[in-house]
Amino acid sequence: MNTSFESSRPLGSLVLGCVFLGAFPAHAQPFQARSRKTVTVASSVNQKQNVESILVRGAARGSALLRPVGETTYSSDHIDFAHRAAQSVADMVATLPGVTVLQGNGPRDNVVSVRGSGARQSWGLKNLQITEDGFPMTQPDGTARADLIDPHAYEGVDVSQGPASTLYGNYAINGAINFRTRNGADIHGLELGSDFGSFGLFNNYATIGAGNKRYDFMLFGSDVRGKGFIANSQYNTSTENMRLRVNLTSSDRLVLKFVNNVTDTSLPLRLSLNQFRSNPYQNGCANAASAVAGCASVNLLVNGAYGAHQATSPQQAGLGRFDRRTIVGLRWEHDFDPRTTWHTQFTYDQRHTDQPTSTTAFVGPFNSYNVQTDWTNRGRIGKTPLTSFVGASFDYMDYGYQVYNLTPQGGATRGALNSTSYGHQWNIGLRFQEDWQFSPLWHAVVGLGGTQSDVGAVQTLYNRSARSTALQNITANRRFFNLAPEASLVYTPTKDWTLHTRVGTAYATPGYSSFFVTPQGNYGNNTQLKSETSLGFDLGVEWHPSPSINIQATGFYEFYRNELVSQSAGVNTPAGSYTFNAPASEHRGIELGATWQPLRASLPGARLKLSYTYGNQIYTKYTETLSNSTLAQSFARKGNLIPGVIPHFLDARVLYNQPDGWLQGLGGFAEVTWRSTFFLDNANILKAPSYALLNLEIHYDPPPRMGWVHRLHSYFEVQNVTNQVYAAGATDISDTLLPTGQQAGRSVLANKTGSIYAGSPRAFFGGVRIKF
Repeated sequence: MNTSFESSRPLGSLVLGCVFLGAFPAHAQPFQARSRKTVTVASSVNQKQNVESILVRGAARGSALLRPVGETTYSSDHIDFAHRAAQSVADMVATLPGVTVLQGNGPRDNVVSVRGSGARQSWGLKNLQITEDGFPMTQPDGTARADLIDPHAYEGVDVSQGPASTLYGNYAINGAINFRTRNGADIHGLELGSDFGSFGLFNNYATIGAGNKRYDFMLFGSDVRGKGFIANSQYNTSTENMRLRVNLTSSDRLVLKFVNNVTDTSLPLRLSLNQFRSNPYQNGCANAASAVAGCASVNLLVNGAYGAHQATSPQQAGLGRFDRRTIVGLRWEHDFDPRTTWHTQFTYDQRHTDQPTSTTAFVGPFNSYNVQTDWTNRGRIGKTPLTSFVGASFDYMDYGYQVYNLTPQGGATRGALNSTSYGHQWNIGLRFQEDWQFSPLWHAVVGLGGTQSDVGAVQTLYNRSARSTALQNITANRRFFNLAPEASLVYTPTKDWTLHTRVGTAYATPGYSSFFVTPQGNYGNNTQLKSETSLGFDLGVEWHPSPSINIQATGFYEFYRNELVSQSAGVNTPAGSYTFNAPASEHRGIELGATWQPLRASLPGARLKLSYTYGNQIYTKYTETLSNSTLAQSFARKGNLIPGVIPHFLDARVLYNQPDGWLQGLGGFAEVTWRSTFFLDNANILKAPSYALLNLEIHYDPPPRMGWVHRLHSYFEVQNVTNQVYAAGATDISDTLLPTGQQAGRSVLANKTGSIYAGSPRAFFGGVRIKF
């Protein structure tokens, strides 16, 4: 089921009609917005079937990867985040059911989770395949980061939910996200803008766009800086984003893509629950020797190699991230005929990291190469439409990183080498999908994908003492092969109802880095990890009972094997977190999205918008072994809730935009966001607190009759109006074995560091944008 959370009845009818006729795969956005082709629509009512038939004329050139049929897909468009202080991807997906965002390591390093799976990470976008304009943003080891996403550059985002390795290959364990940049023809000129507000935020950005039938060009650049609301969280990040499409002939097109991001941010330390409650914003912590209660510090080796340690604050140590990401892609699109299209693209992606984030500094380049080709044919079996898709891909990453001990001298001064690692990872995959509209009311999809993955890496550990340095080499040579079949069925009995059911599968291999971190958070041997796999079932409905109401609901039940789960071993460990396999687990839940215009005739500019997700994830087979210096004990986790997963989250908005009159263009919204408590450990002893936030926004877009003033946009926003103290990010922590052989209780776990980042206190933001 492809469903738009923001759709209205006419758009829903158009999408459903496209499903009926098989002209192109159904999607949440109108076809014009995707291909910029003109669509002619002729409508008639078939009295016998009581079904509205819609004839769409025009070539559907998009790949099935951009419009996956049968999957539960929610979309957010530019209008959903353009009228606010859109600082990160969190603002783009705030209203989408099934999607949660936690704070990662940096101002725009959001941890995006779909159906809860990615929430057990401390950074990045994991268990998802990320693309932008169809180009891969996920590297071969499954790593993608949100730092390079400035929402001002984007037209929208589409989130396909549930196991999706059939089409997207490795790491699409919980779906795929495609970001869509703005079209140059829509921009048609130059836009200059500035956002500013609390905690020293300044975002200066510019967008240039132009386009016609022969080409479309978009260039975006921004520079963002701020002091941060937590001590030692000042930042400066710059982003450049470009897309150029050229129509070489009526049948051939080239698309050139370029993204570059430089992130320079200081980093505070993640806190224990007790530290968070006593000093959430880490004030008075600059000097570890005289720090107030609730401060976190790192214990650094005095000589940078071995021996005595010294407690050091994040400011004294110079903790931070200094990273660059550069992506260049080129795609050739060729139409063999009006119904058959071939895409071939190459993408180069370099990620260079310099991350003194705890007791060590992680430094190194990661070079990735990705080649994809796919063929889409929109034909027929007799009189019934059939869309066939075949695709192949190969990606390769070579890397080499060094880990240095930090010293207390300040400025992230490196000491001796702690460890090094060099290696590669590649994935080669083949996939196909058949999309058959076998009757006016029924739509069936079947597919199969497979990937061969290879990881080859060597880690060298440097064990130092006053007398000698001992080297230890750990080798990981692992090869994985995984298959992912899927099938879905869509039934549309009337123009107001769409029902869908789907069974999907997915897989994710361990990344190279997870092989080399032990349960104690030290660099070492963890090479026994297996691939995680999932089998998921979706049952959903979309209902338009009237032109003013749109409701979507999906229930899901997913079975995992060897689920890869990460948890923190504390801030004073070299690697911080480690990964293990849970033999069997289950994820189940409900997603609900609704929009309502309660006074469509008398107050057409008013809308209510609701997004709610319930998630229940449990271990069904997992025995955890805890140890201390003298003994080890095993504890059954069967039936325990998987930590890091928020059971309930809700986003509700009351929106208003004046459509006419002398106040035309004036609008705003009031938003309530609620997150329930959730467990932080496998024993289900310690919980992160719940919270509810109130946000208010007002904006003004002058109408065309205002002359040159029409080119000026402005807004003002208040976030966290009630000034709540809340946990914006909380990673899982490990349980502890007491000398008695019993598990430690809440009082001990509440002092374990490496988990919580506080969210922003009350903040005020404003912005202006002018178009030339």
